[in-house]
Formats: sequence, structure tokens, C-alpha cells
Amino acid sequence: MSVPEVRKLLLRLAWAAVPPAERTLAWSEWRRAHQYRARKAHYKKRRARPPEG
Repeated sequence: MSVPEVRKLLLRLAWAAVPPAERTLAWSEWRRAHQYRARKAHYKKRRARPPEG
């Protein structure tokens, strides 16, 4: 196999594994919401106030 042929094969394999932008953005929104809920639960469990800022 030539270098350009290997490069083309790798690119096609990698490109096929790239998720759609909508799915990536949805995951990001879910992750931020989860982090928010986890932070609230953390401070609630310890009966503490989150730092200002």
C-alpha cells in the first residue's frame, strides 16, 4: 500500500466514527446539566453553601 492510500483509508475510517454535531451538542448540554445537579446534591448533602463566584 502506498502512503496516500493508507492516509485515505485511515481518514475514511476515522470520519465514519465522528458523531454528528447535533449529538455532540446534545451530549454537552446533558453533561453540563448533570454537573449542575451533582454540584447541588454535593452541597445539599453536606448542608453547605457553594462558594461565591
